[in-house]
Amino acid sequence: MIKTIIQKGLLIVSLGFGGYAVAVDKVVPIVPPEQVQALATGVPEIAANSFLLVDYQSGSELAAYNASLRVDPASITKLMTAYVLYRELAKGTVKLEDQVLINQSAWEMDGSRMFIEVGKKIELEKLMRGLIIQSGNDAAIAIAEHVAGSEGAYVERMNQVAAELGMKDTHYMNVTGWPAENHYTTARDITLLAKAIITEFPERYKLYSEKEFTYNKIRQYNRNKLLFRDASVDGMKTGFTDKAGYCLVASAKRQDMRLISIMLGTASEDARAENSQKLLEYGFRTFETHKMYNANAVLHEARVWKGETETVPAGVTNEVYVSVQKGNYNNLKGAIQVSKEIYAPVKRGDVLGQIIFSDQGKVIKQLPLIALADVQEGGMWRQMIDSVKSWFN
Repeated sequence: MIKTIIQKGLLIVSLGFGGYAVAVDKVVPIVPPEQVQALATGVPEIAANSFLLVDYQSGSELAAYNASLRVDPASITKLMTAYVLYRELAKGTVKLEDQVLINQSAWEMDGSRMFIEVGKKIELEKLMRGLIIQSGNDAAIAIAEHVAGSEGAYVERMNQVAAELGMKDTHYMNVTGWPAENHYTTARDITLLAKAIITEFPERYKLYSEKEFTYNKIRQYNRNKLLFRDASVDGMKTGFTDKAGYCLVASAKRQDMRLISIMLGTASEDARAENSQKLLEYGFRTFETHKMYNANAVLHEARVWKGETETVPAGVTNEVYVSVQKGNYNNLKGAIQVSKEIYAPVKRGDVLGQIIFSDQGKVIKQLPLIALADVQEGGMWRQMIDSVKSWFN
């Protein structure tokens, strides 16, 4: 039986899933996003300045330390360098077959390189592989100059895209990750970027699992050691500078569950790999993820005042997944909070309330309840009638 309660100006409705419905006897408080975590006991000891473990499908943060700490990202920067390139390829402004002229600025870059030669022309596809697999600073500069005309112009696009993705604590000064003042990001922001790459460009993402690339007769191996140790790991990116320490963004998929690990500021190559492996093992061992609703699922018919229709379908526009500790699915409770004061006009996409999932009284996920249709204003008679009804209600 589905139970509804009116309390504190909200309509509280229990949600049915997993073959049952859950009664609600109080208003579940809205919790700040950084506190909505499904953390379990037994998180392994991790030696890093910052780390974060996230379930890709649910977005739940399974383990975190200093996840909002602004840090130097080193070559993790090249995730954004590549993502901007993927967008340009998708728009057709450049093509993988493009012959890219290598300028002095790319050839003379220090640090990790794919060893391109000044004055030569190289296919953009090879530069992309050198950027991703070999972490080539020279490849990053060459790509930026080809796509945007200069590194500075390309960096402007990187910062624009970061803002679009909601990376509020990220700012880029270059395309390589070379140490620079005002060049920073956070583990939480990197997660947004990693998810965008995996979701939007699955074919490009496959490159992150390639273990080696040979160019100019020089064979180099991917610096992500987990690719050679764990068959479930299929990406993504390493980074190192003296300031940043050793960093690794790793993603692994086992059965239908994908986890993303962000490890920033460890002491060595081995430490970043070992700590990342520990964090991934913890996540797969401790948690399970369940699909709760399909995209555009209607969860409630919300009352609309002064509209052409009295109700509007409310629910979710995207698939909804929830991560819980293994064995705790039957403890999961769901409820929605719906505003009692919804007035026409209503547009599809308007937020009408909140959807809250809790596990033994602890909020583990919350997301907006969305209007799934438009409702225009009703006629004068409808508005007069609803004015009276809403007053009594």
